[in-house]
This record gives sequence, C-alpha cells and structure tokens, in this order.
Amino acid sequence: MVRRGSLSDAQKSCTRALARCIAAALFLLDTVDLPKEESKRMSTDTAAPNLEPDSRASARAHASPGEIAIGVVIGRASEFFDFFVYAIASVMVFPKLVFPYTDALSGTLLSFAVFAIAFVVRPFGTVLFTALERARGRGLKLIVALFLLGGSTVAIAFLPGYAQVGSASVVLLTLFRTGQGLALGGSWDGLASLLAIHAPERRRGWYAMLPQLGAPIGFMVASALFAFFASELSTADFLEWGWRYPFFVAFAINVVALFARLRISVAPEYTRLFRNRELQPSAVRGTLHAEGHHILIGAFAPLASLTMFHTVTVFPLSWVFLFTPVSPARFLVIETAGAVLGIVAILASGWLADRTSRRTVLVATAAAIAAFSGFAPQLLNGGDVGEGLFMFLGFALLGLSFGQCSGAIASSFAMRYRYTASALTSDLAWLVGAAFAPLVALALSSRLGIIWAGAYLLFGAICTLVALGINRQLEAQER
Repeated sequence: MVRRGSLSDAQKSCTRALARCIAAALFLLDTVDLPKEESKRMSTDTAAPNLEPDSRASARAHASPGEIAIGVVIGRASEFFDFFVYAIASVMVFPKLVFPYTDALSGTLLSFAVFAIAFVVRPFGTVLFTALERARGRGLKLIVALFLLGGSTVAIAFLPGYAQVGSASVVLLTLFRTGQGLALGGSWDGLASLLAIHAPERRRGWYAMLPQLGAPIGFMVASALFAFFASELSTADFLEWGWRYPFFVAFAINVVALFARLRISVAPEYTRLFRNRELQPSAVRGTLHAEGHHILIGAFAPLASLTMFHTVTVFPLSWVFLFTPVSPARFLVIETAGAVLGIVAILASGWLADRTSRRTVLVATAAAIAAFSGFAPQLLNGGDVGEGLFMFLGFALLGLSFGQCSGAIASSFAMRYRYTASALTSDLAWLVGAAFAPLVALALSSRLGIIWAGAYLLFGAICTLVALGINRQLEAQER
C-alpha cells in the first residue's frame, strides 16, 4: 500500500505510465493511418459503386480471412476492454463513490442496475446508426460511434462523486453509460459476418472463434490494471483518483482501434467485398419483418454462454468483495489467470467445431454449463481452493461455449438482411443473457443463498438447448 505522504510520487508514476500508453497509441495510430492514395481510391469507390473494378483492384479484392480476423479481434478487444473497465468499477468504485448513502450490498445492486442500461439502449443505437450508415456510409458511422464510445468512457474518468454534487452524480453516470450503450450499438462493422462468409469451408469453426478472443484479452488488461492500482494505492487514494486511470487508457485504446478498423472495413477492397456479398445495411423495420423469427432464436441460442460470461467475471468479484475477506486485487489476479485459460478454451472450441460441428459444441457446452450451475457457485465460499476451482472450471466452460456462440444462427439469415440482422441479434442476445446477470445473480444469492446464483445459469443453458432445437426444426422445414 502507498502511504498518504507518498501520494504525489504514486500519481507521478501512474501519470508517466499513462503518458507512455498514449504515446504508444499515437505511434500505432500513425502506422495504421490510411495513405492519401488509398483514401482517394476509397472515395472514388464509394462515389461510383456500380463501376466494375479494374484488374489491379480485382487482385486486391481477394482479401484473406486472416486479415479480416485481425481487424475483428482488435475491434472486439477494445470494446470488451471498455466493457470490463466499467464492470469492475461497478463493483469496486461506484457503490462508494456514487451510492454512498446506502449499504454496500444495495449500492452494488444499484450500480449493477446502471450497468444494465447500456444493454437496454444498445438496440436503439443499432437503429440510429444503421440509419446513419445507410445515409452517409460505414466510415462516418464508425467514427461517430467510436468517438461517442471513447468520449462517454473518458467522461466517466472525470465523474464527480455523490459527496461533491449529490444526486447529479447518479444522473451523470447514467448519462455516460447510456452513451456507451448507444455507441456499442453503432460500432457494428460487419467484419465478423464477412469473416464467416470468407472462412475456408472446413475451418469455419476456427474462424468463428477468432472474434471471441477479444473478450478475454480485454478482460485480462482491464483486470490487471485495476489489480495494479488497487494493490499499490491506499483505499482512499484508489477511490479518489486511482480508479480513473483505466478509463483514460480505454480512450487511448479506442483511438487506436478506430483507425485500425477503418483501415480494414472502409478500404476499397473490403467495400467491394461487402457490396458484392450484399452485406449492406438494410432498413431495420424490413429486416425485423423478414427475419424476426430467426433474430429471436438467435438471441436465445447463445444464452448459456452469455449468462456464464458474467457469472465468472463480474458476479464473483462482487461476491468476494462483499462477503469474503479476500482482497479484490488478489481475486482480480486469479480472474486474470482464469482468462488465460479462457483463451486456450476458445482456441480449443474452434478445433472441436471443425471436427464435429458448431451445433454439437454449443449443445455439449450448454449441457455442461447446466451441470456446472448445480454446484459451482458454492465453491466461492470454499476458500482459496474453491475460488480457484470456480474460476478455472468456469473460464474453461466459458471459453468452449463462447468461442462458438457468436453468429450461431447467422447462416439462417437471407444474405440481403444478414448485416443488420446479425447486429440486432447480437444486441438482443446481450440484453437477454448478460444485461441483468450480475444484478439477478447477486440479488438471488444475497437473499436466498449462493446456490441460487446457479439458477440463472441453468435458465440460460435450457434456453440455449431449446433455441438450437427450434432452429434445427426450422432448417429442416426450409429444406
């Protein structure tokens, strides 16, 4: 811990670390910026979409799935880093900073309620930014969405506490969280759908899992940052200023991710691929009318994975923070180690899916999660060994299921609707499966016993099995 007298030294050290991070971001930004010639070709391509590409452009239009995957992983990692920075602060900071007028448990539940707002407004963000993309193009949409995301995130870093501005602190936090949710809805760039289409026939499972790597990567970085500041600073200093630094880092990462994604998703060869594959934004109303039943099934198909997602990341941190003597910084280190296992499990899911099928992996992992729900939550009260088993078993199952849950029903969409339908499906899946998971799990376990935290997991696993079964029947009828 840092003593009060050494506060200025600690602040200087953290500021230097942040400055180096921003400098690295600016350097990377310079390396991914589009050349003037490429920008000129891009504008020409956009202005004349019906022209046939010349021979040189045709050669470049054969984009590799690996290059698309890089863009997807960068984009997902930046989004999930923002996501987890906020999620961790919802447990360690906001109950004391924004809701100090109530007890610790109630403050955390209120914090989780604000946390859920981003998922509630996310579909509205998709509707809003889809209209912008149809009118002005994918590039402008991404710029506006990611700057809104970065701006909302960095604004939280300057959030005054309840002690300074009273209930206005709650209003501001809600406003900034709403901005994050709208921006996440608009950050859909279609690269994941393009990757799925261009993946080699016998390696679709492998390429399906690549975008999912962004989640554990973002979680690892966010957890490590909070663990560092929580362990190196006194509680007072951490709550006063230390927690704000990860939000500044999130803004820097967003800037890098913005330019990296623009370089790929708006480049002429990819614009041409989107157009040739009919991966263009469609009107939301028409998409819902044509693909509403598949969107609904797609929203429930990954529920086992998405409920598991928060049950092994945000919820256990809140339980340990509130009901055990374990240091939050120490538990974050355990979670970071678990995320490493999660990466290995995601990679394994791609290998398994290519040797069986994505449906088989999803069904098997949903059944395993249902079994896990019956005993795993009690492990959090089992001391060091129990906590370790919970995290490592949980991340292993999460990786296997999460690795194949993205776009599990996307192939059912007609091509002309796939771009927008995939975005809406993702929004609804996160809303149903993840938005209220920490709130429900903590509320149930604190009032009825921790075994009830597994009830939400069981519900998600059953929904996945039912949705996959219905989708299989629909596919058989459509044949």
